[in-house]
Amino acid sequence: MRAETLNNRSMIVASIREVDFMMLTVTIALAVYGLIMVFSASYYFSISENGTPFYYLIRDGIWVVLGLVLMCAGLLIDYRVWNNKVLILGLLGFCFLLLVLVLTPVGSSANDATRWIRLGPITIMPGEIAKMGMIFFIAWFCSENTKKIRSFTRGMLPILVVTGVFALLIIKQPNLSTAITLVGIVLVMMLVAGMKWGYIFFLTGAGVVGIMALIFGVGGYWQERFMTFTHPFDYEATSGYQIVQGLQALGSGGLFGVGLGKSVTKSLYLPYPHNDFILAIIGEETGFLGVLLLLILYTLFIWRGAVIALRCKDEFGLLIASGTILMVAIQVVLNLLVVTSSMPATGVNLPFVSYGGNALMIFMFMSGVIMNISRHLPGKSSELEEEAGEY
Repeated sequence: MRAETLNNRSMIVASIREVDFMMLTVTIALAVYGLIMVFSASYYFSISENGTPFYYLIRDGIWVVLGLVLMCAGLLIDYRVWNNKVLILGLLGFCFLLLVLVLTPVGSSANDATRWIRLGPITIMPGEIAKMGMIFFIAWFCSENTKKIRSFTRGMLPILVVTGVFALLIIKQPNLSTAITLVGIVLVMMLVAGMKWGYIFFLTGAGVVGIMALIFGVGGYWQERFMTFTHPFDYEATSGYQIVQGLQALGSGGLFGVGLGKSVTKSLYLPYPHNDFILAIIGEETGFLGVLLLLILYTLFIWRGAVIALRCKDEFGLLIASGTILMVAIQVVLNLLVVTSSMPATGVNLPFVSYGGNALMIFMFMSGVIMNISRHLPGKSSELEEEAGEY
């Protein structure tokens, strides 16, 4: 029994030592960066809403700890365990159920959107879970037969049907940014899996036409968002207020920023400064250099994820790693575009940094899965087993 315990411990130690150190370091750095900035951005808002400046810091700290636990789970569990038809279809069905439930009276609404399911103190965001579910689904579906994706009926059509259903349910919330992120992840993963470039151009064009039709055909909420994005200062007193405050915060930061904790905009001017517009507070307090540091961390994360994906010899691992870095990259780009008023304002969080437990824990778990993939790259598995056997 003692020998078995020692062997298990040695396997865990060896596993951690085999992990891509850069990916591990950057993931933790992003989570800590986010924790600091959530505390700073939410300081006055927290006092106003809850009578204490530490409310959001404590909650975000709990999610970071839970995220680290999930990251370790993803790191230690062989990623090939997830390549299971029953698990994947069960996860996909669970995501579909949540997306339907959020549109029923079970769903919780805020700021003209219904995107949450509240279970006591726990809040579930089906849209965030759906992105993870689609990554696993496509990785499994395409790795079963690597040539299947070249067939429209046998390969592309099933994926497009599932994606279309999920995207429509998310748009109904309404949450256009999450739908765009989901579709973007799916299209590029299909391309990585072997889909022809011609289909990408066609599907992307169809998606753009669909979004334009939604904005100008339906009108109302969507058209107002579009008009606000094109002329934010004309709507400063109404729908453009948040965008204008974000731009002013970014502009006032300069090169070095006004100093950590010294933002003026977060003093009840910018609504919910710790959420989707936290980048504006980062720009104001830490300046261009602080934003640049954050972008460097994201670049390192994406780079290491891409290296791991390219070195992975099995299709499932390649697609899981690709889907995860795509999820991060797309959301970073969309958040930057929204905060700088380069696209219509819509709710898209900044990965690892914006306040929100669902997204943070999913990002950290998926980072752990990528780290597990890095342990099984060619030449590492045998080294891991030999090292564990020495104890």
